[in-house]
Amino acid sequence: MIDGGTFEKNYKDVLSDFRSWPQRDHASDWVLLPENMGVHLGLDETSFCHEVYTILHNKDGHGGKHTVIAIIKGTKPSEVIEKLMLLPEDMRLKVADVTMDLSNSMGAIAKSAFPNAVIIRDCFHVIQRCGEGIEEIRLRLKREAIKEQKKEKAEFRKKLERLAKQRKAYRKTHKRPKGKKRGRKPMRLSTRFIPSTLSNEETKVESLTRCRKQMLKSRDKWTDGQEGRAKLLFDMYPKLKEAYGIINLLRGIFKNKSLTKDSAKTRLHEWYDKVTESTLREIKSVRDTIKTYEDEILNYFISRATNASAESLNSKLKAFRSQLRGVRDIPFFFYRVSLVFG
Repeated sequence: MIDGGTFEKNYKDVLSDFRSWPQRDHASDWVLLPENMGVHLGLDETSFCHEVYTILHNKDGHGGKHTVIAIIKGTKPSEVIEKLMLLPEDMRLKVADVTMDLSNSMGAIAKSAFPNAVIIRDCFHVIQRCGEGIEEIRLRLKREAIKEQKKEKAEFRKKLERLAKQRKAYRKTHKRPKGKKRGRKPMRLSTRFIPSTLSNEETKVESLTRCRKQMLKSRDKWTDGQEGRAKLLFDMYPKLKEAYGIINLLRGIFKNKSLTKDSAKTRLHEWYDKVTESTLREIKSVRDTIKTYEDEILNYFISRATNASAESLNSKLKAFRSQLRGVRDIPFFFYRVSLVFG
């Protein structure tokens, strides 16, 4: 029967050591926990109270105690590097690898703060970037389908108006004999337009809307319904089928556990040639992005390290924030984060 607000206030002011916490004064801007340093690190960003924070974590902490190393406000490389340089130099030089997404700022931070570390660009973010290319194609096709449906609706409306004029003209020259039954019920101007559907009883627009998530998944994870929808869409839109096939080839390279960095590079260059033969500018844009970070992406095949731990930590931090029903006191929140994950 203790009031939650009263208990929180007493925990904050009396029961905990928050008031004497050495990092309390600057906790809203940065928090460093050098005792959690390790050799395998992950770098990512997340949002708290409309502010973006860069989070450095130790993968060996597995999302529990001794995981969080640094929480720094903002993503500007110069500001983040300035705070990370406060970590002991000998610890920074021992870092073996740092995983991250395809952000330029994250790469600049890692190279400056951890000069001896191998930079690994997360393969899941590479596939996510490929998904963005397919998404652009899907949205373009959906806009075309909507345009076709509007044109079909306009033609249906014109047909109703034409039939109404014909009926009106017929009534002026012909009168129905008394007692004769009316024929087939005519189509009125208020008749509802029903767009044409495919064999799965979905319109083109509905199918292109509902295939969004399945286009981001491997084909072996599709359900029977998704397989049927994809067959219809691929028959109507060969470009969508071509884009999905090219992305699946890249996904297969990352799934192949027998590849080394050199053999993966050969396979990747073969994939480049496949994309060059295509006329899809969206997929070529994906290829150009991969070429920019090619060596750092191929570092994945050295140790198969990904940035999944960072995404997991972000989920845990957001779940912790939701349990608190939002964050009003940033320093106190990061104090609690340092106790749970630090």
